[in-house]
Amino acid sequence: MRKLLSMVLVLALLAVSMTALADKTKEEYAADAVVYASDLRTDYSNTTVILSTNDVHGAIEGYACIPVLRKWFQDRGADVLVVDCGDFVRGTPYVNISKGATAIEMMNAAGYDYVTLGNHEFDFGYVQIMENLKNAEFKAISSNIILDETGESILPGTAVYTSPSGMTIGFFGLGTPETATKVNPGLIREISFTTFDALYANAQQDVDTLRAQNVDLVIGLVHLGVDVESALNGYRSSDVFAKVNGIDFILDGHSHTVMTSGENGEPIMSTGTAFANIGVLVISNETKAIENNFLVSTKYLDKDPEVLDKARSIIDEVDAQYGNVFATSEVRLNGEKAPGNRTEETNLGDLVTDAMVWSVVKEGGIEQVEPNAVVGITNGGGIRATIEPGEISMNTINTVLPFGNTVAVAYVTGYELLEALEASTFCTPDPIGGYPQTSGITWHLDTTVPYEQGDVYTLEGKESSYFAPAAIRRVTITAINGEPFDPSATYAVVTNNFCTAGGDTYNVFYNASYSFDTGIPMDEALVNYITEALGGTITAEAYGEPRGNATQTR
Repeated sequence: MRKLLSMVLVLALLAVSMTALADKTKEEYAADAVVYASDLRTDYSNTTVILSTNDVHGAIEGYACIPVLRKWFQDRGADVLVVDCGDFVRGTPYVNISKGATAIEMMNAAGYDYVTLGNHEFDFGYVQIMENLKNAEFKAISSNIILDETGESILPGTAVYTSPSGMTIGFFGLGTPETATKVNPGLIREISFTTFDALYANAQQDVDTLRAQNVDLVIGLVHLGVDVESALNGYRSSDVFAKVNGIDFILDGHSHTVMTSGENGEPIMSTGTAFANIGVLVISNETKAIENNFLVSTKYLDKDPEVLDKARSIIDEVDAQYGNVFATSEVRLNGEKAPGNRTEETNLGDLVTDAMVWSVVKEGGIEQVEPNAVVGITNGGGIRATIEPGEISMNTINTVLPFGNTVAVAYVTGYELLEALEASTFCTPDPIGGYPQTSGITWHLDTTVPYEQGDVYTLEGKESSYFAPAAIRRVTITAINGEPFDPSATYAVVTNNFCTAGGDTYNVFYNASYSFDTGIPMDEALVNYITEALGGTITAEAYGEPRGNATQTR
């Protein structure tokens, strides 16, 4: 209680724009990642403070918190930098519709200095992000994204900042090699990513380059994360810290993790997602050492009026176009990551895949297979938001399905369908973006059986981030649309163009004997299914709970 009162008094003394403190318990403060009094002080003179964000995903009103927190530290003597660790593009209609251009506008308004690129920066293609960055007033760095034509990095790999006191900070940037399959591979054919041990060598070269310039500190701006899904390849920020010498601190993104240090105490910080928190790294200009790092919850920060007005003008313009209500839901449709669409069957996954299948077969079926041989699969990582009970607008649908993917069809054998399910659940029950939300397939996953890793998947000669199964050990299919499963039969899988391009773990669909893109946008398929097939109402009877076709042993 004394610590709680101390925090309240100190925050009041410092005139921090944080409110609603007194009615919260110590545990609630910790859960919100709110700083304690001991993390704040009255004097930050002769320090450099780095404010960090990651995985903003279109939460553009949050940018208005940056100038407020920056000024707070500046008023107490600090030199302040603002950095981002990727995935500022894509997530809400407020950045999706402009193909990321409005994200750049907001980051300029907030005053960012350095950023690295995440996988979602490439959702609209390599050409689009490079065009967007022409308007950036900040510097983007990332050394492991290679333009195939030249063999050179598409961006500078490092940057050096010199504080007014003369202290130097060297930044290096890394993007996740998983981008190769977490983005539609067809949109990034021009580029490659350094992978496996080459990733560490790449980072070591960057650090050595900075150390050769006699910088005082080396800080990584990386979009790697700490997901179990990334552990198999060694692509986590903790792997880079363990393998690369000379790193003082890593600011991280990708896994949406809220952390001020790694699992084993590594100097790694990540803020979560969608401006839940802002990271604070305090550096002494005198000792050239990191003094402290912590997170500030944006719940307790005011917003800069000018930046907020800019965000709201974008929001109002988009809402005017996409805010009209066209349907209602009686139930909450689970759009969470975990437990949710990356770990298990969900009612929203059922709805989306049902809509995809319906959009293709409603006009008379699919050639080459019988109607009962048509199934649906979409990657759970492509479902990005929950639909709450009540009104549904196009904004709602665009937030749930923000990637602009189209409905596609791949013809595969039963054996290949098993491989697709096995590969896309290799780390389940831990979350994986490729987790299959399905329609028409009754299947079981035994997560207690180890995944038997085979050769790395390749796409057009480039290494994927994932490995084929050496054997089908974890997955069994018992029925297809209520009829016995035949491993040798041909099935038409209604999926999306991201998966047929080999996205996530779906190399099997990329190599299918035949596939085609219907050109039907996934969001359009879902809207039409809700309005036409469901009569404008998602009922509890139809989608109140997952239908139970995908079961697991854990």
